[in-house]
Amino acid sequence: MLLFFAPLLLLADRKEKGEWVNLLDSNLSHWDNYLSYRHSDSFDGTVPRDNTGAAIQPIGLNADTFGVFSVILENQEPVLRISGEIYGCLISKKEYGNYHLKLEVKWGEKIFPPRLSKGKDSGLLYHSFGQHGADYWRSWMFGHEFQIMRGRTGDYWTIGPTAMDIRAIPSEWIMNFVANENYPFISVIDTEGGYGYCLRSADRESDEGEWTTLELICYEDKSLHIVNGEVVMVLRDSRYRKDGAELRLTEGKIQIQSEAAEVYYKNIEIKSLLAIPSEYTKYYESEI
Repeated sequence: MLLFFAPLLLLADRKEKGEWVNLLDSNLSHWDNYLSYRHSDSFDGTVPRDNTGAAIQPIGLNADTFGVFSVILENQEPVLRISGEIYGCLISKKEYGNYHLKLEVKWGEKIFPPRLSKGKDSGLLYHSFGQHGADYWRSWMFGHEFQIMRGRTGDYWTIGPTAMDIRAIPSEWIMNFVANENYPFISVIDTEGGYGYCLRSADRESDEGEWTTLELICYEDKSLHIVNGEVVMVLRDSRYRKDGAELRLTEGKIQIQSEAAEVYYKNIEIKSLLAIPSEYTKYYESEI
C-alpha cells in the first residue's frame, strides 16, 4: 500500500513546494474530454435538432471514439494532437488556483467547418466551472479564455457570465478594447450575445509551423497572458455573475479547446504560487 500511494504523495509534495508538475502523458491521465457537435456555418447557438424536431444529444463526456484527442511522440517526447474535427475540449480533472501554467503550441494543417474561411482556432480556458457545454457553442464550461488563434493569440474572451478588468485602450464605436499595460484597468464583461472581448497588446506568436510558448499566471483574482515571454495582457478582479450578484472567481478547471483546427501541444506544466512572481508585480503596483 505504501508503494501504491508513493507517486501520489510525491506529486502532492511537489505541488506544495511549488515545483513544476507535468500534465501531459501518453494516457492523458490528468484530463477528461468532452465533445459536442460537428458544427456548421448555420449554427445559431441553440441545441441542434434532427428532422423530427427532437434535440440532438452531444457526444458527451469521455466519449471520444473519433480520435479528436490523442498523444503522439515527437523526438521521443509526448505531444498532444487535437484534430479539431469536432468541437469540444480537454478538461483538467482537478481544479486549480494560484498557479503558473506553461505550454507550447503549434498549428497543424487541417481545418474544418465552420472555420474553413477563418483563422485557425483553439483556446485555453481557465477558472472553468458549471456544466459541460453551457456556452454558446455547446462545447465548453463557463470561465475565462486565453485565446489561441492564428494572429490573435493572447486575446481575452468571457465565456458565459464572467468578467475581468484589463489594462487596455478603451473601445470606441466599432473598435475593440486593446490591451496596453500603460492604460488604466477597464471592465470587460459578457454582452447580451454572451461574450466580452479584448485584443492582446501585440502579436507575439511564432511563425507558422513553429512552436509558440504560452504562459498563464493566476494568483487570487489576477492573471497574466504571456506569449513567447512577452506579457500581452494584464487582468484583475476575476468574477462571475450569479442570481444578480457578482462573485469572485479565483480557481477552477482548465480546458483546452478543439475548435475546427488541427493543433499540437507539448510541455504542459503547472506549478503552485504563493505570490505573483516578483518580475510581474509592477503591472499591478500603481493606478494610472
